[in-house]
Amino acid sequence: MTATTAPGPRRRGLGALLPPSASPAAATVVLARTLRGFADGFVSVLLAQYLVGLGLSPFAVGAIVTATLLGSAALTLAFGLSAHRTGLAGLLVAACGLMAATGLGFAAFTTVGPLLVVALVGTLNPSAGDVSVFLPTEQALVAGEVDAEERPRLFALYNVGGTLAGALGALASGLPQGLAHRYGWEVTDAQRLGFGLYTAVALVTLALYRGLPRRIRNPIAPAAGRSPLGTSRTAVLRLAALFSLDSAGSGFVVTSMLVLWLHLRFDLSAGSTATVFFASGLLGGASQFLAPRLARRIGLVRTMVFTHIPANLILALTPFAPNGRVAIAMLLARSLFAQMDSPARQSFVMAVVPPEHRAAASSVTNVPRSLASAVTPLAAGAILARSHFGWPLLLAGLTKLAYDLLLLALHRDTPTDG
Repeated sequence: MTATTAPGPRRRGLGALLPPSASPAAATVVLARTLRGFADGFVSVLLAQYLVGLGLSPFAVGAIVTATLLGSAALTLAFGLSAHRTGLAGLLVAACGLMAATGLGFAAFTTVGPLLVVALVGTLNPSAGDVSVFLPTEQALVAGEVDAEERPRLFALYNVGGTLAGALGALASGLPQGLAHRYGWEVTDAQRLGFGLYTAVALVTLALYRGLPRRIRNPIAPAAGRSPLGTSRTAVLRLAALFSLDSAGSGFVVTSMLVLWLHLRFDLSAGSTATVFFASGLLGGASQFLAPRLARRIGLVRTMVFTHIPANLILALTPFAPNGRVAIAMLLARSLFAQMDSPARQSFVMAVVPPEHRAAASSVTNVPRSLASAVTPLAAGAILARSHFGWPLLLAGLTKLAYDLLLLALHRDTPTDG
């Protein structure tokens, strides 16, 4: 049931940025997402540099990134399909505990085998984006804490908080190397401390989620029928297939693989890489505030497609950049458009299913995305091991363009009043 708030005292801080109908629980989720965004942004850039510093090959780096995405897919499915029995808040608390354990595992192990295991069963997000066990559960919770017409605005704030914090995290990821050079430490030892920061953020987020209201702590009502999706099954599976195509393309260019490509092709330093992804995060985050306005004028689906196409055309052309400066400029230009579809997509999924199916729908549409994006980083690593040309970027752009055209053809007239 949508949470419509009664008129009350003037909000302060984060609450002042929320839509008027958003509940305090929505503010808690946005704050938690922002904190996790910083940690994800920090380790997504740090990860490839750290693994290379340990002596791992590009193929091994790609394998570990793939393992993180495969593990996220399995956890996302398990969490989403059990939400009607366990409750959304309980699942989020459990995810925070697992996040803390993941940070400790990456800090403790230095060889491929143990790192693959931690990557597979943990929560590490190599993209600083929306491939995470937290997001489907958070999205289902947020969707019921605001009126339907204000849902895109709340999702935009939710995404932007994570994106901007992720940009700050990406910028901060160069600090371990700077500290190592200043104090004569081993760079990999300094970078290992970054996973301690990841663990600390998990513990703070856990405390936030333990403070959610009792009504959210209780299990939500079971979906109609034997399946958590009930009558929404066909529509959700169709969307899952479409989103999988998009994510298969995205997997070629998760942040960790872009960092690797920029290093191999243009010998970009850790400090320069951190600055690039900081700027990219700022541009991508700020652009999402335009999505609610566009959605009101042209609809959710057209907002998704018409902002995505320019981003993917730029991505497909980036491998042909003659030098690093041009490549960086093109990646930054892509950032202006690449994330504007996110609040529209999240609102679209929540609008086309009834409230009792939202947790499962969010999970089922995200799991194939995680699986699809889990395969392609391994392929990207194998390709980059043979050629430093940006074939993964070209493949990503063309694949994502195909998704845009199919989405528009199939759903341009789908009603989104839910």
